[in-house]
Amino acid sequence: MELEWRAATERDLVFARDLTCSNMLRYYIQHDLLWQDEAFDVAWAGRENRLILCGDDLLGYVSLSRDAKALYIRELQVAEPFRGQGVGSWVIDQVFALAYRERRRALRLTVFENNPARALYERKGLRVVGADECFLRMQRDVDGLHR
Repeated sequence: MELEWRAATERDLVFARDLTCSNMLRYYIQHDLLWQDEAFDVAWAGRENRLILCGDDLLGYVSLSRDAKALYIRELQVAEPFRGQGVGSWVIDQVFALAYRERRRALRLTVFENNPARALYERKGLRVVGADECFLRMQRDVDGLHR
């Protein structure tokens, strides 16, 4: 599978929101959280968003943010038909390489504690560094960076 990513635009917001809601609503329900389209839209507007493609097929997207120390994966959503084919692993590799190029000290993300994606994140070298209610905070340090 020949994967690529490209910058998302405002036109991609509805796709991203619908995919995220479809993928994550069960976790919101299980943890008694309220899904809000408006909150998603505000977050989308403040992040770097990239679509994940294979040829003409739109597989999902990743949403990123940064602070002085780290690059954060805020969302990594893959459509159901494309899961289990290495798409998420490829995206994490791309994001980690980006963190390295930007000289960030770490790649960080938050995941629902019962989300099976946690296993992927652990395979890709992220480790649990904290927990909040129903979420785990995970991090992978970017080795070899000296400031």
